[in-house]
Amino acid sequence: MTQIRTLIRMPLFLGCLMATLAVAQVPTIPEDVDKAARTYITRASLEGPVRFLSSDLLEGRGPATRGDQLARLYLQTQLESMGYQPAFASGEWQQPFDIVALKSQFPATWSFQGKNGNTDLAWRTDYIAASGLQEPSVSIENAELVFVGYGIQAAEFQWDDYKGVDLTGKILVVMNNDPDWDPNLFAGKRRLYYGRWDYKYETAARLGAAGVIIIHTTPSAGYPWQVVQSSWGGEQFELPAAGEPRLKVKAWATEDAVRRLVKAGGHDLAKLVTAARSRAFKPVPLGLRASLSYSNAISRVQTANVGGILPGNDPKLAAQVVLLSAHHDHFGIGEPDASGDRIYHGAQDNASGCAQVLAVARAFARLRERPRRSIIALFVAGEERGLLGSKYYAEHPSVPAGLIAANINIDGGNIFGRTRDVTLISMGKSSLDGVADTLAKSQGRTLQGDQFPDRGSYYRSDQFSFAKIGVPALFFAEGTDFIGQPAGWGRKQIEDWELRKYHQPGDKLDTSWNFDGMIEDARLDMLSAWVIAQADAMPTWKPGDEFEAARARAIAALPSH
Repeated sequence: MTQIRTLIRMPLFLGCLMATLAVAQVPTIPEDVDKAARTYITRASLEGPVRFLSSDLLEGRGPATRGDQLARLYLQTQLESMGYQPAFASGEWQQPFDIVALKSQFPATWSFQGKNGNTDLAWRTDYIAASGLQEPSVSIENAELVFVGYGIQAAEFQWDDYKGVDLTGKILVVMNNDPDWDPNLFAGKRRLYYGRWDYKYETAARLGAAGVIIIHTTPSAGYPWQVVQSSWGGEQFELPAAGEPRLKVKAWATEDAVRRLVKAGGHDLAKLVTAARSRAFKPVPLGLRASLSYSNAISRVQTANVGGILPGNDPKLAAQVVLLSAHHDHFGIGEPDASGDRIYHGAQDNASGCAQVLAVARAFARLRERPRRSIIALFVAGEERGLLGSKYYAEHPSVPAGLIAANINIDGGNIFGRTRDVTLISMGKSSLDGVADTLAKSQGRTLQGDQFPDRGSYYRSDQFSFAKIGVPALFFAEGTDFIGQPAGWGRKQIEDWELRKYHQPGDKLDTSWNFDGMIEDARLDMLSAWVIAQADAMPTWKPGDEFEAARARAIAALPSH
């Protein structure tokens, strides 16, 4: 870190930094770099870390557990053994931070009173909720329910579902998506941040609402109800409250439960949804009221990000870094599945991502000549709990945000075999598209944009935290055109896995895994990182992108700028 901090002060470096042009041309990959990718990114180098990190011994790597500590120590010692240096201040490998753990006790039945009678929603079957307040007990008294459509305020699309209505103290019922029927309105089928549950909760809190009930459907969420149960039904973790607006309750309910609920107030859910598909929509009082009381067992615990740095070899560029990232956490021990297994192993999500970052990091460390920019391998905590670790790192980066050239985030891995294509979730956002396209072609593959665009994947993993501070990213996912398989096979495998194993105990390493595609994807990550690390100029956001201004602010905030 001493070397990097010294270089930050160098006027010569700042002159180079200001050349924020797109990567104009992807250089030919030297034989040494290609050999390192082939030598150190192999089935053995991937399968070993996955096997350890997803083993019963680590008990699902829940935040602030023994499994979490073991995972962090393992990742740290792996980086040490490769010759990386500690990435954090005072020679530290880990960046600890406090999180608040909330074990909430919600009622088995949540009762609602309507003009057509009362309706009860059953815990887990009909509704799931999490505390919005870090307090021992929380109550909502006789709150009115209001349907707010998509719950979006987006001036750039001339869209406002709230229309200035006073919603203080009310419980809002909101759809889980953004308008998707017109490609010229929002982004059509590609979900934006406006369609994410966290946006819905944040906006409602800012407007003074007491609570929110998001209507779950599998198409609108991108995952089945059982994922909501596993993700939201147990202990929750947050960064400590810092005075920001907060809801009293953050809830989900099944579509069928909401249909019954609004009927008790004299409304038809289908008609409400139809009315919401218009800029003219106004909030609709549902003729329903509800009270809710629950208790929280609160503890303040600690987890940590893990990071190592491989200093670059260019006097002008070594102060800039390429950030490799993967989250090391999963859900720990929770509700059992049909087999009685209570450990949420997180093998694919995200032991496989950690394994790929380790393999890429090792390939870089074994190069005869280090890349021009520095490489940081970062394993963040608490991704499954709301991107907590990457959010904390973005607020307390080990290197100023204006010096982070790019992020390559790995969240999951292809466990089904080699593909003719590769998916770039971040496609269309930055000059990195050209790097990805050229390197994919060098592997004989075609680059595709997000092949499940309605799921909003860009906003669901750690690159989103880095984007908020201006860092463009490459975020790859498996392709769907699998070699040797019929059309549609790959999409079916991915959807079946999400239905049966995503955020469930069944996400474990077994003999069905085919590492060939993961190997190819990890090599693509490594070569992409090398190209970014060698380029004369840093990557840029495409003009008008939502994060372009954050990049400008980050660069302007650099010393002596």
